[in-house]
Amino acid sequence: MGNLTFRMLQASLLNPELYEEVEADTGATRQAMLVVIFSSLAAGIATLGTGGLGGLVGGTVGALASWLVWAYLTYLIGTRLLPEPTTEADLGQLLRTIGFSSSPGIIRVLGILSPLRAVIFLVASVWMLAAMVVAVRQALDYRSTARAILVCLLGWLVQVIAVAILLRLFAH
Repeated sequence: MGNLTFRMLQASLLNPELYEEVEADTGATRQAMLVVIFSSLAAGIATLGTGGLGGLVGGTVGALASWLVWAYLTYLIGTRLLPEPTTEADLGQLLRTIGFSSSPGIIRVLGILSPLRAVIFLVASVWMLAAMVVAVRQALDYRSTARAILVCLLGWLVQVIAVAILLRLFAH
């Protein structure tokens, strides 16, 4: 676990070398999944008072599903639609790097202090997005941070639309 904790800290510090390391370490996929689970649990714990245990479990499962979908979308967009000449990546590399980009989400547990929840969640969201941009830039071997931002935003937009459609379908 010490290695995981160190990696999470380095990911939160937006260390590009960490993202290169986990990109290359095929054994880090389980660690990346744990990071997503821990980050989701932190958010769930912060909202236990309003969401209850069902919210905690549902939020964790939803976060894992979102991680898989967003990584896949990022892979498709980054390698097929917007690759650079140096882009070379597989889905596992995106799963690992994007998983570790969830590390700053651990601070959401502080949202249990309800008056600060919105601010803490906002800070965590922006921090996680910044980490994801670094993760995508490293995993897709981009020289351009702007391209990594565009890939992240496009993936997020497609995911939001897909979730909205699914919610609408299941609401009836």
